[in-house]
Amino acid sequence: MISAAPTADESSTTTHEAEDDVRNQDIMIYVNGEIVHRNDAKVSVYDAGFMLGDGMWEGMRLYDGTWAFFEEHMDRLFNSCKAVSIDIGLDRDGVADALRRTAAANNMHTDAHCRLMVTRGLKAKPFQHPKLSRSGSTLVIIIEHSKPVDRLQKRGIRLASVPQVRGLPNSQDAKFNSHSKLNCVIACLQAEQAGADEGLMLDPHGFVNTTNACNFFIVRKGEVWTSTGDYCMNGVTRQKVIDLCRANEIPVFEKNYSLYEAYSSDEAFLTGTFGAQTPVREIDGKRIGGDEAPEGAGPMTRRIRDLYKQLVAEQTR
Repeated sequence: MISAAPTADESSTTTHEAEDDVRNQDIMIYVNGEIVHRNDAKVSVYDAGFMLGDGMWEGMRLYDGTWAFFEEHMDRLFNSCKAVSIDIGLDRDGVADALRRTAAANNMHTDAHCRLMVTRGLKAKPFQHPKLSRSGSTLVIIIEHSKPVDRLQKRGIRLASVPQVRGLPNSQDAKFNSHSKLNCVIACLQAEQAGADEGLMLDPHGFVNTTNACNFFIVRKGEVWTSTGDYCMNGVTRQKVIDLCRANEIPVFEKNYSLYEAYSSDEAFLTGTFGAQTPVREIDGKRIGGDEAPEGAGPMTRRIRDLYKQLVAEQTR
């Protein structure tokens, strides 16, 4: 599990590494209907999200004035909040309007990334019971100017398999995009301690599952494999990749597979709203595609990336 120690220019690489943009120091943030400067954007220490991680969130990208796959993100957000009895306080049109207002306040049109967060709201006392949240939910929208750094595509991500697993649905269902991310944070710490960028997490049965931040795919002999989806966040980008493969006669399988197949894969890549498709350079110090494989995305990953770009472009027309 231990790979070579990172060099100085690699040590801070993550799948969410963006180019520096000084404009983000003065962004305006939506907090419960008001849009305020980031320095004034605050929630109470009594908020259920801060106190307990009791809330849900969505990450979305703005392309040419359009939030990519907005309906799919809203499906997940509203379904998740319904499942844990959180009333967002807005319908879909209300959320869309809040996003529009926040983007307009920041003069953002494209290359922007949003983190929309909903919590159970302010608690009357600092205890766990949901009924102590009596004043309605908290809704915060942060949108930043955000472009992934080029080196993510040129060099790829280094993963380490970690002992922290994604658990069973009756423990904490990984399909919830919840504020309770300690499980993933621990996996990320374990990967860093192994000298990698992010952690490759297994499911409770020992099969390859997901990373601490993104969904995971491999390519073997012209086939695209990903996990069954039973123990991971069913990402919007993950599903779009599966759909694109099926629509373009690329064999794709949601299945159980082990580290053995991952180590010997021809290509591997991550999917997520921020980075779309990010190539994986190595797992546990083993070079994906073999020691002579070039850095960056392989031919199948490049093909899927191009298909995904076309799909996003179709939404913005």
